[in-house]
Amino acid sequence: MRTSPITGRRVVGTAVGALALAGLTATPAFASGTGDATVSVLHAVPDTPVDVYVNDELTIDDFQPGDLAGPLTLPAGTYSVAIVAADAEDASEPVIGPADVPVEAGGNYTIVAHLNADGEPTATPFANDVSTTAAGEGRLTVRHTAAAPAVDVLAGGTAVVSGLTNPNEEVLNLPAGTISAAVAAAGTTEPVIGPADVNVAEGVNTIVYAWGSLEDDNLDLAIQTIDGLHGAPGGVNSGQAGLVATNDDTTGWAVFGGALALLAAALGVTTVARRRAAQR
Repeated sequence: MRTSPITGRRVVGTAVGALALAGLTATPAFASGTGDATVSVLHAVPDTPVDVYVNDELTIDDFQPGDLAGPLTLPAGTYSVAIVAADAEDASEPVIGPADVPVEAGGNYTIVAHLNADGEPTATPFANDVSTTAAGEGRLTVRHTAAAPAVDVLAGGTAVVSGLTNPNEEVLNLPAGTISAAVAAAGTTEPVIGPADVNVAEGVNTIVYAWGSLEDDNLDLAIQTIDGLHGAPGGVNSGQAGLVATNDDTTGWAVFGGALALLAAALGVTTVARRRAAQR
């Protein structure tokens, strides 16, 4: 366990996450192919420590908001996932689920427990894009898992992500280097903050999650990085994640901190504007 120097929130490392998820390896409901899949779990429901049951077995105990467990290599199959209040006696009264989550051989997945657009708890499995990046390119994935309105992400004044809503994502393959990025309310091109310079790392998929609730004033951000996508041998790493996560390379918060701040600010400004309009 280590503490982020930026936020003080905990980040679950790979070894701890693997131990927590060990129960997943035992009994997939059925095989969906030969081989294994890579699975991580992100807890993105604010102020709610939980326990996670998989196939009716306790696999993650006292899972804290903003933490990510994994990655873990699992047999392909379908797993029944139920999320319950922390220290519940069993999975009979889930807060989320139970839900059947299929994982295919060779796939890389992140299961996110989060709030839907109406503020109700739900779970969404995302398939992470681990395809090889072109020479000289990096990948940026933006996922909206917050009870918050839609936003557009601008690069050089042009919308490259438009109307992103919960629980959707956008994946961008970008030339490695620095881009001028800004965020605006959905449907507009006037930046609400920025532009700011953002570095894109070659051969890395940096996944940004907006999570929490704007109405409850606890919107937050998490980062997951997947490196080794430029065709190097030895497999694909899922990196680490949490409220703020870093890998051993130069990716993580330092690389995309400006972009995350822009996203958070845009979500906040949009909500404040709507509240003021409603009060008039």
